Amino acid sequence: MRSNIRMVLLAAGLALFLGFLLQNSSLGVPSDGREADQKAIKAVLEAQQSAWNRGDVDAFLVGYWHSSELTFSGSSGVARGWDGVLARYKKNYPDRVAMGQLDFSDLEFRFLGPHSAMVLGRWHLKREQDELGGVFTLVWQRFPDGWKIIHDHTSSVAPAR
Repeated sequence: MRSNIRMVLLAAGLALFLGFLLQNSSLGVPSDGREADQKAIKAVLEAQQSAWNRGDVDAFLVGYWHSSELTFSGSSGVARGWDGVLARYKKNYPDRVAMGQLDFSDLEFRFLGPHSAMVLGRWHLKREQDELGGVFTLVWQRFPDGWKIIHDHTSSVAPAR
């Protein structure tokens, strides 16, 4: 009987503690009060879009963390490390025609802490022969030299009919 009461009290205490943490943390909180960080991340995305649209994959990758710990998840699996992500982009988009014109839209920001964020969005690629698009989730970290993508999960989504 005493162990049942202890378990109930322990569970109730744990529930109260977790509730307190969720109410008083920045985990999953929208970008309220983080306009400067949101603006800085948007600037990186705009620079990436511009680099892509002029056919410069190397400049596009400046927005990514230059580390062996960088990860990219997509339909062809996981690419690891900055060099692996660069090789993936250059293989899948070997020239300007394959790259087409890129557009990011519908950005949603979630700040996970003072130096980390998650950004959801849509991408659209218009090429001479076709158009494709999808969604992405980017995990960002603020470094001394600015915000960088530390993980990218990009998926294609078939156009709605």
